[in-house]
Amino acid sequence: MKRIGILTSGGDCPGLNATIRGVARGIYHRMGANAQMIGIVDGYGGLIHGEAHEMQPHEFNNILTRGGTILGTSRQPYKTIQVIGDDNVDKVAAMKENYKKLRLDCLLTLGGNGTHKTANLLSQEGLNIIGLPKTIDNDLYGTDVTFGFHTAVDIGTEVIDRIHTTAASHNRVMLVELMGNKAGWLTLYAGVAGGADVIILPEIPFDCDKIVQAIVRRTKKGRVFSVIAVAEGAMDVEEAAMKKKKRMEKRSQAGETTATARIARYLEEHANVETRVVVPGHFLRGGSPSAYDRVKATQFGAYAAKLISENIYGVTVAEKGGLITHNRLDDIAGKSKLVPSDHQLIQAAREIGIAFGD
Repeated sequence: MKRIGILTSGGDCPGLNATIRGVARGIYHRMGANAQMIGIVDGYGGLIHGEAHEMQPHEFNNILTRGGTILGTSRQPYKTIQVIGDDNVDKVAAMKENYKKLRLDCLLTLGGNGTHKTANLLSQEGLNIIGLPKTIDNDLYGTDVTFGFHTAVDIGTEVIDRIHTTAASHNRVMLVELMGNKAGWLTLYAGVAGGADVIILPEIPFDCDKIVQAIVRRTKKGRVFSVIAVAEGAMDVEEAAMKKKKRMEKRSQAGETTATARIARYLEEHANVETRVVVPGHFLRGGSPSAYDRVKATQFGAYAAKLISENIYGVTVAEKGGLITHNRLDDIAGKSKLVPSDHQLIQAAREIGIAFGD
């Protein structure tokens, strides 16, 4: 009997349940009654505190289209995972101990960058770990795509689509702030798909005057409204030269958490336009996964089951060039996949007149 632990960690997103289902079905197909799935509750927190239960095959039925995660999730920042806090709990030691208490043969961790850093740490501590690439930011190094990303793009695109009509009705400049603190993949794809006129990304520091110029050019052409897609982690040129702590202090003093409201205010003052800011926030994480993400999640889950059957651990599932494969955890942990400034989609966007504020 092979006992297989599974947890979901970090932010939720569409496709987690579809991936859990893909793993379970692949395991049961390959091993049948010789496998037992152990569901660990609320991410690494559940592993730290030993909160887990044996799962039955029927628990994986009818979850392909279900959003969120049936296991629950939580954020356990990697920077504190090796720090003993006020509770005097050695988190790494506790996870190793509960792994053994649960008699696990391996552990599957579904998550993004932070999840994978902890997964790599546990792998280096001698546990059998397999990662699965989840994040709406699509910023996990070593894989072309993560599950959850395309659904979030669909939702972000719909938000921008709907903003066009109200922007046109009132002759306004509408700024849509999308998630993406370090990487702008979501904002780039949704911005292009939704027909945004300006796209502001973390990877391309912006100049407010350049954004004003783009809006003024549109006005002179008779375009009475504009839509701007802004990633929450966007920075102006001055901020990009600052350390994070200094940048946060500057924003705190100004009463800002992101650059979006500042851009809106600057446009009103210097472009003589009326602006509104729209923040869909966690809508981007909610609801049923798209058909694309259901397929990708199923592929990733089935491949993870294959890795388990072949006793291949210390790796994470990935897609490269359309093929499902895997990377070594220690090759990808702690690395982020950012949008290159010369990415083909950026070039295509520029060629049709979309501005990036630079």
